[in-house]
Amino acid sequence: MKLVFAGTPAFAATHLSALIKQGHDIVAVYTQPDRAAGRGKKLQASPVKLLATQHNLPVLQPASLKDPEAQTVLAAFEPDLMIVVAYGLLLPKAVLDIPRFGCINVHASLLPRWRGAAPVQHAIRAGDAVTGVTTFVLDVGMDTGPILRQEAVDVAPDESAGALLTRLSTFGAPLLLASLRALHAGERGDPQPEEGATLAPKITPDDVAIDLTAPAEIIDRLVRSADPAPGAHTTFRGERLKVFAAPPVEGQAGDAEQGTVLAVERDGIVVACGGGAVRLTAVQPAGKPRMDAAAWANGARIEAGERFGDGEPQA
Repeated sequence: MKLVFAGTPAFAATHLSALIKQGHDIVAVYTQPDRAAGRGKKLQASPVKLLATQHNLPVLQPASLKDPEAQTVLAAFEPDLMIVVAYGLLLPKAVLDIPRFGCINVHASLLPRWRGAAPVQHAIRAGDAVTGVTTFVLDVGMDTGPILRQEAVDVAPDESAGALLTRLSTFGAPLLLASLRALHAGERGDPQPEEGATLAPKITPDDVAIDLTAPAEIIDRLVRSADPAPGAHTTFRGERLKVFAAPPVEGQAGDAEQGTVLAVERDGIVVACGGGAVRLTAVQPAGKPRMDAAAWANGARIEAGERFGDGEPQA
């Protein structure tokens, strides 16, 4: 089959790599436009674009696929199938109708649970012990199309969203290849049940402000769900601080007020919360890179009795 691939981040690049290695006929690769990133705000190509360029595949980066001209360009490739993996742009019905066999998607959850843009983040935040990968046929709904293949994956108790997404990609790539064989054999998928459907909207920085009145396990899950992006955050000495790891600590909070520094130790900063305490082990102070929390604490001369979450950051 003549394939068009659409994807953007590293998760998608893993799937494109599997298609390339299998020798599939990829006639075009779609990815989002280059974005400004890093401290210098220089334009950076997506992982999918970098991989496609290395293999001399045609790369297209329209700002939208709602534009009739962009749809005409896509139709000119005469694709049999379009594979969509974390592309990040809406595919209108006119695009879904272009490929002969339609469009299929690789989604990082066990649909119908966690339909939407951030399934891994929501699974971790909810404390799911199991998630997985689903391949399905795209329709006009939000991740509602017929399911082709699924595979369940256990979630490690200390796993971050970034680590879990990377691990899921290793399951998703072979699942995608199996789904292509199924489509070629005439399968068209099974309808999704509505029972158990949940939504996983995009995560914004406002969604991951750390509530230090919450129990330790809730804070731990929130922090892991936002690692590496957008990064959970609190405040310290009037400045915003991103936190990337905050595992629970048993039996140290006592009667201390939430947010109080209980101890600065070699393996992190112990902070009281609403149900116990957490140990901050990886942080990013304003204007600085991500770093070991203990090293930051030593440099900043943080002492027991100081408080996190002490108000809005200064302008």
